[in-house]
Amino acid sequence: MSFRRLRLGELAALAGAACVIVSLFMPWYETATGRLSGWDTFGVAAGLLLLAALVALGLVVATVSEHSTALPVAAGVWSSLFGIVAVIAAIVRLLERPQAASGVCAGAWLGLAGAILILAGSWQSMRDERPSLYEPARPTPREPPPA
Repeated sequence: MSFRRLRLGELAALAGAACVIVSLFMPWYETATGRLSGWDTFGVAAGLLLLAALVALGLVVATVSEHSTALPVAAGVWSSLFGIVAVIAAIVRLLERPQAASGVCAGAWLGLAGAILILAGSWQSMRDERPSLYEPARPTPREPPPA
């Protein structure tokens, strides 16, 4: 396990995941009866945001714990895909106000910012190739087949 392997992309995805998770506990909408958090209005969009945050955390764990580049690259691809879905879900939640909400609060904007950070960080982690962070593979040589 080496935290030196974390690059700017993984750190941005980690910050985005933290923003999304924190935003779900903050007020998202203002109604006549009070404020609604992300959990109060939990639906498909909030579930997709949470899933994107978990996949981004998986990207960070894969980068820190793996000895080869295969799993972190695959996690970056999946995290980018879920980052795109999360950005779309966050935009939909900003435009569609549940239960006759009259205003949008800071939690919704933080959720959108976190989704954008997940997408940008995951994308950057796929672009940033530093094979020097991983030791090169040294397979044992095989004997040639008998002639």
